[in-house]
Amino acid sequence: MAPPLAPVAAGAPAHLLPPSWKTQVTAWLAEDTPSFDYAGFVVGDTPRTATLWAKAAGVLAGRPFFDEVFAQCGCAVEWHVEEGADVAGSEGDGKVRAATVTGPARGILLGERVALNTLARCSGIATRSRDLVSKVRAAGYTGALAGTRKTTPGFRLVEKYGMLVGGADAHRMDLSAMVMLKDNHVWSRGSIADAVAAARAVAGFSVKVEVEVQSEAEADEAIAAGADVVMLDNFTGDGVKVAARSLKQRWSGKRQFLLEVSGGLKADNVAPYVCQDVDIISTSSIHQGVPHVDFSLKIEH
Repeated sequence: MAPPLAPVAAGAPAHLLPPSWKTQVTAWLAEDTPSFDYAGFVVGDTPRTATLWAKAAGVLAGRPFFDEVFAQCGCAVEWHVEEGADVAGSEGDGKVRAATVTGPARGILLGERVALNTLARCSGIATRSRDLVSKVRAAGYTGALAGTRKTTPGFRLVEKYGMLVGGADAHRMDLSAMVMLKDNHVWSRGSIADAVAAARAVAGFSVKVEVEVQSEAEADEAIAAGADVVMLDNFTGDGVKVAARSLKQRWSGKRQFLLEVSGGLKADNVAPYVCQDVDIISTSSIHQGVPHVDFSLKIEH
């Protein structure tokens, strides 16, 4: 696997998180314990120490969420593995002591399942992201490998965070982040040109406009209308290479735009789409149906 994600400038991945994210953790805890904590009554507030074990190969991601779960349960976390580091070896040849959690027994067990679920999911996405980024880089691709907006409602921040830790581009965060005009938008408006014009009228200079197209002719219409990004959707690998080269040559010196390729791309079929005329390869395979990285939390006794 690739080396851990290096801190960006003076910050770290956790510095990307908005002030509101901690309320999501509160909601997760409220969902898991909506009324009485019967098992917590059994163990009480006796101080305890627990070890977080990484039991499968993967990329560790999601430390801020893990920390906040336990902070809200009155516990503290000491990490022994950096965010973005590989755990358990490339072949999963042994468990790794990833962190130590200290606090009242009840607090540790209150946060255990929520913290583990979040860490396992986030780490799974980071692992798949890094794996696919490594594959396209090995094939000579220098553009962006991005996720999509096909994320889990209520869990998007964690999933997008996992993509970034894994070295992928998170793509747009939500409907407000960029104007994405897909086939339904175009059909509803009547034409690509009209749809782009309407988007430009309200989006202003600071919001990019992307158009999904099904043919080279539609791409030409989108570029002529002023689209910033053109998505070649569900093209074949050979079709992408021909269309991308033709579009870049035809519009050279006339319009500036980015070309994105999307549509069912994953590790076993992405290689034919790799070419330097494509600026972005986007795929939901780095965050949908992704295996979790296995972690456990054990109280010392």
